Amino acid sequence: MASFIHGIQTSVPRPRYDQPWACALMENHATERPGLRRVIRSLYRNSGIDGRYSVIDDWNPDAPHPPLFFGRDGERLPAPSTGTRNEVYTREAKALFADVGRKLLSQTPGFGPEDVTHVITISCTGFFAPGPDYHVVRSLGLSPQTERYHVGFMGCHAAFQGLRMAQAFCDQNPDAVVLVISVELCTLHLQFTEETDDLIAGAVFADGAAGVLVSARAPAPGAYRVELSGFHSDLTKDGEGDMAWTIADEGFRMRLSTYVPQILSDHLQSLLDGMARRLGFSLDEVHAWAVHPGGRAILDRVEEGLGGEIPVPGMASSRAVLAEYGNMSSATVLFVLAHLLQTTLGPALESGPERVVAMAFGPGLSIEAGVLLRHPVL
Repeated sequence: MASFIHGIQTSVPRPRYDQPWACALMENHATERPGLRRVIRSLYRNSGIDGRYSVIDDWNPDAPHPPLFFGRDGERLPAPSTGTRNEVYTREAKALFADVGRKLLSQTPGFGPEDVTHVITISCTGFFAPGPDYHVVRSLGLSPQTERYHVGFMGCHAAFQGLRMAQAFCDQNPDAVVLVISVELCTLHLQFTEETDDLIAGAVFADGAAGVLVSARAPAPGAYRVELSGFHSDLTKDGEGDMAWTIADEGFRMRLSTYVPQILSDHLQSLLDGMARRLGFSLDEVHAWAVHPGGRAILDRVEEGLGGEIPVPGMASSRAVLAEYGNMSSATVLFVLAHLLQTTLGPALESGPERVVAMAFGPGLSIEAGVLLRHPVL
């Protein structure tokens, strides 16, 4: 039984901070060493990011909540505890989960709150209970009998776990209507230290939310028809210590070593060949790639592995999302898919289907991929 993505929606908090401004902030408050300040400038200048959105509103004199990192006078406050950061996460994540859910129901023709049978929420940047799944059901007025699931603390590839679960529910129940919503507030875990991992994380991570509505129902006439065709999971032979996400007393700490792009480059071809064999297609049959923009260097290495000197269809969407939003962990690949459907693939097909392979990378080093088939609009 075919399962379709009927709608994709995104949401970001305010304000948006330009990358040069964020660079100056880190320079001024992370170190006094001139050499390390040059490193910070290089990280931000070469990130491929123009700006990022964040729930941190410390520089707004009219902000309704107390500042987190900087007082209203601009002076740095003591580093907030994990509990303090998580309080902000709980407040702000609830609003974003609800916003994406409302958009999915109001802007996906033929679906309303009464149709939703399952809610899957995804996040690795905070915790609360009753969880975001519960909050989505309550805030959207869904049935109390709605099945609820939360995918927590898996990292940047977790959207694929949500999509895989949605497909399984639709396979079991042809009437299933599944909301899959990811919210990540990475900037709450900002660290002003001289540690390389903290500096890299501070240069690339951002806040954002995205979601999809999945159902086995036939798409409405005139709507795009994006079928969930298959999924693939794999682990690199090395890299366990090069990407990790841990909980500390003063926020969550990201381990994102400079070796990650090389590790992906070394293993990419064998991983992709294994995926294509298992799912029954050849790589030259892929029309576009939706790659999670973990960073500019990662995209560079993936594009080199996929196309060499030939531009890879879809990578422009990954770079555009990175430039506009930064790395929003698990929500980011859904931003890329939304951009890809609106731009690279265009509004309609003359013939089809088009095969799109979406990929993301997470702690481990783990790789998740999803194969989508975009059919002609009826």
